[in-house]
Amino acid sequence: MLAVFDKTVPHVAGSLVDDFCSARKGAVAVNLGASGAIAYSSEKQNPLYRGPYPADQVVRDLRGKFAFILYDSLSKATFIAADADESVPFFWGTDSDGRLVLSDDSDTIKKGCGKSFAPFPKGCFFTTSGGLQSYEHPLNALKPMPRVDSQGQVCGSTFKVDESSKKESTSGMRKVDSAANWSGHY
Repeated sequence: MLAVFDKTVPHVAGSLVDDFCSARKGAVAVNLGASGAIAYSSEKQNPLYRGPYPADQVVRDLRGKFAFILYDSLSKATFIAADADESVPFFWGTDSDGRLVLSDDSDTIKKGCGKSFAPFPKGCFFTTSGGLQSYEHPLNALKPMPRVDSQGQVCGSTFKVDESSKKESTSGMRKVDSAANWSGHY
């Protein structure tokens, strides 16, 4: 799998798509016009069912090995995720033009991004509207950690769950502690 999106989506990198397709029998490339391109093969397919549930719950409930990219061309929204065990190799980075590049093939992503790539964070998902989030710890923020290459040069970031930070719940039900004065409501 390979996806290259325009900066506004988070410009098509034709040579990367061509390289990916030529290395995989039966690979299919989809040109998304000015938004980018997606190439895929049946090598590592996984079915995905998405019900009316929050994204973190949908991904958390998936069992097995997976990494996927969903793209809605009408809303130009992306939904990207990888399993918590990193059992499917999955990488992301930026190319020299600042485009987001994702692939399960390390050689393809190295060619397109140089040192500016990292493994996609395990147990996480990315949406255009919500950014990068942990589905294992949905109420904790993620913090970037410097990624250092073998020569000691900082070449990007990896992301870790920040155990000390809590995000507001998005469930719609306001939580109050036991010290709250609730007796006046009844």
